[in-house]
Amino acid sequence: MKWLLPVCLLGITGALAFYPADEWQDKITQALEQYSKRFPQEKVYLHLDKDYYAAGETMWFKAYVLLQGQPSLSATNLYVELVDKAGNVVSKKLLSVGGATGSGAFELPDNFKAGQYQVRAYTAWMLNFDAEYLFYKNIEIFDPAKPIGPTPKAPATDFAVNFFPEGGNLIAGVAGRVAFKAIDQQGYPQEVNGIIQNLKGETVALVKTTRDGMGMFDLTPAAGETYKALIQTTKGQQKTILLPVVKTSGVGLKVFNKGTRVFYQTLPATKDNPMYNNMMIVAQMQQHIVYKAKLNAGEGQMSGFIPTKELPSGIVQLTVFNSEGLPLAERLAFVRKNDFLPLSLQNLAVNTQPRQKNTLEIKIPDTMLTSLSVSITDADNIVKDQDENNIISNLLLTSDLKGYISNPAQYFKDTDPATLQGLDLVMMTNGWRRFSWEKILHNFMPDIKYPYEQGLLLKGVATTNKGAATLANGKVDFILKQPIDTSTAFSSVTTNDKGEFAIDRLQFVDTINVFYRANDPNKSWKDVNVKFEPHFFEKKEAVTLPYPFRTTVEIENRVLTTYLSTVAENTAVSRSIANKPIFLKEVNVREKRLNKTESVEQRYATGMFNAGDGYGFDLTRDEPGSLSIFQYLQSKVPGLSINLTDPNGPALNWRGGAPVMFLNEMPTNISMLSNINIGDVAFIKVLRPTFVGGFGGSSGAIAVYTRKGGDSKADVDTRGFEKYRKGGYNIVKEFYAPDYTVRKEIHILQDKRLTLYWNPNLVADSLTHTAKISFYNNDFTRRFRIVVEGMGEDGSVGHTEQLLQ
Repeated sequence: MKWLLPVCLLGITGALAFYPADEWQDKITQALEQYSKRFPQEKVYLHLDKDYYAAGETMWFKAYVLLQGQPSLSATNLYVELVDKAGNVVSKKLLSVGGATGSGAFELPDNFKAGQYQVRAYTAWMLNFDAEYLFYKNIEIFDPAKPIGPTPKAPATDFAVNFFPEGGNLIAGVAGRVAFKAIDQQGYPQEVNGIIQNLKGETVALVKTTRDGMGMFDLTPAAGETYKALIQTTKGQQKTILLPVVKTSGVGLKVFNKGTRVFYQTLPATKDNPMYNNMMIVAQMQQHIVYKAKLNAGEGQMSGFIPTKELPSGIVQLTVFNSEGLPLAERLAFVRKNDFLPLSLQNLAVNTQPRQKNTLEIKIPDTMLTSLSVSITDADNIVKDQDENNIISNLLLTSDLKGYISNPAQYFKDTDPATLQGLDLVMMTNGWRRFSWEKILHNFMPDIKYPYEQGLLLKGVATTNKGAATLANGKVDFILKQPIDTSTAFSSVTTNDKGEFAIDRLQFVDTINVFYRANDPNKSWKDVNVKFEPHFFEKKEAVTLPYPFRTTVEIENRVLTTYLSTVAENTAVSRSIANKPIFLKEVNVREKRLNKTESVEQRYATGMFNAGDGYGFDLTRDEPGSLSIFQYLQSKVPGLSINLTDPNGPALNWRGGAPVMFLNEMPTNISMLSNINIGDVAFIKVLRPTFVGGFGGSSGAIAVYTRKGGDSKADVDTRGFEKYRKGGYNIVKEFYAPDYTVRKEIHILQDKRLTLYWNPNLVADSLTHTAKISFYNNDFTRRFRIVVEGMGEDGSVGHTEQLLQ
């Protein structure tokens, strides 16, 4: 593992000689510890195949989900929305997450309305906190029939400058630094210069932006003084802006980031005030305290070093508290390490001739499991967004800060002094609001409206007597039938005294038919009705987007015109394919009907489950006398230990860990599989370690498939049951890529693909630690842009890209 916060904390505190903590100091550390346990921080990042689209195209994406900096192995549901400028959700997807990753696509119809959109992604748990910390990405969608330029950037007609004294306040007599950020009316960086004057009109500091509208100057405020900034832009626009009020009490906080160590210096307003003799500084990272020390102005103990050797890259928040537990000063610093997931391209064999094969390899670390996504696009038609925010800059920087940051990826391309100085300016000019110290110290905790989801949920209220009375403490039987593959599941629940019930941990795609009826032999319920509670994602309502719309990519008209004409031609080709039955097999749609001449494994297992090495058990021909799946598997797989006597349920062990579980190739758990009637199981495949289908597979996997189609024992009688339709996870469309080594009639059509390769689940070879890619060129591309992003099992993230020609 790259790092574990509890271990890291022990390593740091063991190297420091802390004073015995007073009760108020314990209260602060315990408050954050409690908050971290109750409200762990989850993040989502989407890797898209490109930065802009046109109607008729498909928007491909891969999701990475982290919890407290580690892969969120418990996450099951991901919500992705395409939102227009009015806040209307024009398209949305509910996707299944397994092994902390998931993938999906938005198909943009030919008549899709052009304009600016945002892609928004989140888990239900993330909705309990500030909406600004959901994942957002601006996307421009064009109309191929109207080859006009992108939404132009509005000329700057106004500007604003905000000032940020280091530590939070201007304090009389305390020499400090003041950072500033200048933006135009759209929030874009604005280059400015000017002066700082006191009441007498004397110039006390100079103002000049040094990077993306940001800059900094030194100032020693005087008591009772007022300071103003006289600012002008490069276009001659002028403003006079007052600086924050000078305070006569408080503590200044200076931070000098040395890379391997963060040096801090605290400066009290007066040294003879006893209130400054009993303070504490706390540094927290990802809601864990990584450093704390007592401060005493009377004894000169007001500075120190925070060791960063054992810390990962990311934001550390320093806060100075007084003995009443009130924050006096605060500062963010960025710990910048070279601990990103190393990804490199090698063995490139590039052929730019039409329809020729290209091959390359991606080298990954040989010490861990990884999950990778790869996009390869035409570099001449698909230009890169200069305002880049990739997996590294998003998960380590912008996902923790409020406000717009221009081209955040620039701060992770090198460690030059200018880059690190720019990153420190970002820390000083963007607010941290993931939690408020004042609130958690006074036990004002977030209102949890959305529980942490584990699978899909079916809940509602059962009533009788035509809705006049609730079915209190009654029983309701459910039959869940999935039309897409004719599989069937059963459930029975007991209602509470209000008639309420809930069935959780469900896993199904598309839509199921839910049949229900009362089942209580002691009571003669005759008319039972169930009112199902709609899930929040099923409701149609406009959303508020805190992340502002901005022009996404600046594209030359010549490039845009060529791009849109190519999209139009490619859409015409796709329409031809769709309209000719002879071409249908070329579209990789999974056939649902069962062919009895195939083996049960061929009929059920697909992809990595079919290719994986393991043991298969056909239950369509075997009549198991076992009562459960795990009882059936006991002693059937060498090396797999199954303890059925554990009071907490079946305990599995293989190579020192528990195998990961899948039901119909969707992530599940032991509890879910334990409740399945083994008579409903068609096939079980136990895959040997290491299984590459997501994180957590180092101890193998168990994949269970329920009966469907011709393997069902009998058609379930649903007479006497009422019916309800419930939507499930969206079916994930497969990316089409031609194979020109095989002659097909489809190949007489033009090849106008602009995304030549997309793989959201690239699998690396466990022996060579490389992932191999091969794809065929279209009819015209001469330069390819390859972008690889990924996450390691320790939570490290990586990004690499290259232009191939």
